[in-house]
Parts: sequence; C-alpha cells; structure tokens
Amino acid sequence: MSENGLYPGLNLGDKHGDAHFQAESTVFGFWVFLMSDLIIFGILFAGYASYLNPIGLAGGPGPKELFDINSVAIQTAFLLVGGVAYAGVSLTVKYGHGRGNLVAWLLVCAALGAGFLFFEVCDFISQAGKGGTPQVSGWLSSYWTLVGLHGIHVFCGILWIFAMIGQVATRGIYDVVKVRLSMLGVFWHFLDLIWVGIFSFVFLVPLA
Repeated sequence: MSENGLYPGLNLGDKHGDAHFQAESTVFGFWVFLMSDLIIFGILFAGYASYLNPIGLAGGPGPKELFDINSVAIQTAFLLVGGVAYAGVSLTVKYGHGRGNLVAWLLVCAALGAGFLFFEVCDFISQAGKGGTPQVSGWLSSYWTLVGLHGIHVFCGILWIFAMIGQVATRGIYDVVKVRLSMLGVFWHFLDLIWVGIFSFVFLVPLA
C-alpha cells in the first residue's frame, strides 16, 4: 500500500486528481464483479473435465479429430499480444501522451481481438463441418459453451473498446474516461487469464 493509503496498480497517480482516488474503489469493485464471472468459467471448466472421457464423447469426434493446434496457437498469440498492447493504453493515460496515441493503442487492441475471433470462428465452422456440433455429445456441448462464452466476452470487449474510442474522440480524456479505461484494462487482462486456462486445459491436455 502506498503512503496515501491507495494500492499501486488500482490508481493513476496524484497528478490525475479525482480520477486517482476514484479509480481504486471503482476498479476494485469491478474486479470483484469479475470474480463472479470467474466462478461461471470455473463451473464450465469442471463440466468440460467431467465429459472428457469415452462416455462423454458418445461415439462422436474428439479432440484429436477436431482441434487444430496451429490455429489455437495463433489465437493465443493474438490475445496475449493484445493484453500487452493494452499496457500502451494504460501508460498513455497515466503519462498523458495524448488523445491520438490513446486511440491508436485502443485500435491495436481491437484489431488483435478481432484477429483472435476470426480464427476461433473459422475453427468452429471447420469443427462443425467434421460433425463436431454441440448436440453430438456432452463433451462437445461443454466445449462449445466454454470456448464460445469466452469468445462472446472478447466480442463484448471489442465493443467496449470502440465505445471508449467514441468517448475519447468526442469528450476527451477526462476523469470518468480514465476510470472506465482502467476497468476495461482489468476486463481485457481477465480474458487473457481465462484463455491461458482454456489453451492449457481444453486444448493441450486432451492432445497430450
């Protein structure tokens, strides 16, 4: 904890005035809200694990027939680099590098998120073409639900990014925008965290 009683990483710095103090409680509250989302993902991970067996496959196609690990690796790269790119957003806000730089970093994050979704949708289409649709087995239902829910979160994150770009472009980088960008950063990094779990447990474990 810093000298003024605020936790480093949840605030912006003294020169940001009210936003510096608002960010801690608001961003922390949003982080607590995301923990409820984490519980949902935890339940879906457990469901996926329970179906990852011959009974759960119900005679349908399994991971070795459906997964393209090269595509999954590309998706992982897009998402993790997007998380790193959001550091550019945070640093631009913190050190006042200007509206143009902020919008540019946000667009980079949105483009990387869109690249991730493109490959994920292509995988779903390919898997469906091989008979890997949700209704075929319990395992496929759990797989589509878990991975699809994460994809929906990424899509919502991209929409949020464009909403913030609109606010920055029309209203500037004022206190409320700074706090909202901090919340968006927590959400964007949360998606990275969930994807690391998906990449490791959903894709790598069955193929090992």
